[in-house]
Amino acid sequence: MKLDGFGIMVEDMAVMIRFYRDVLGFDIREDENASNVYLEKDGTLFLLYRRSDFEKMTGRKFSYVTGANGHYEIALGVENYAEVDKAFEAVTRSGGQVIMPPTTEPWGQRTCYIADPEGNLVEIGSFEEGEA
Repeated sequence: MKLDGFGIMVEDMAVMIRFYRDVLGFDIREDENASNVYLEKDGTLFLLYRRSDFEKMTGRKFSYVTGANGHYEIALGVENYAEVDKAFEAVTRSGGQVIMPPTTEPWGQRTCYIADPEGNLVEIGSFEEGEA
C-alpha cells in the first residue's frame, strides 16, 4: 500500500478551508462547496471531510472531540529557528490558537504548537539555527 494523503473530519468546512488555505498555505484542489475538499501541501494530499456528509455516506454516527485536542498533529517544517518564530506570529495573528509558543527543545529542534479553528494540533518546527 502507498500513502496517498490523510484527512480530518470537520464541522465548519468554510472556516477550515480558509485556515488551511489562507493561513497555512495549502493549495485547494476542488470546489469549496464539496462534501469533501482535497487540499495539497508539498505533494501530500490533505482531505477535509464534512462530518455530516461522512456520517450519511457510512450510515453511522461518530463521536467527535471539541476544543483543543491531542488526537494527532500535523507537522510543518520551516527553514530555521527564526522562521519558526515568524510563522508562529503570523498563524496566531490569523486565528491559530496558541498551544505552545516557540521553544528550543533539548534535542535541538525549535518548535511550537497551535490549534486550528476546530482544535486540531499543528506543529511548526525546524532543526536549523541559521539566520532568516
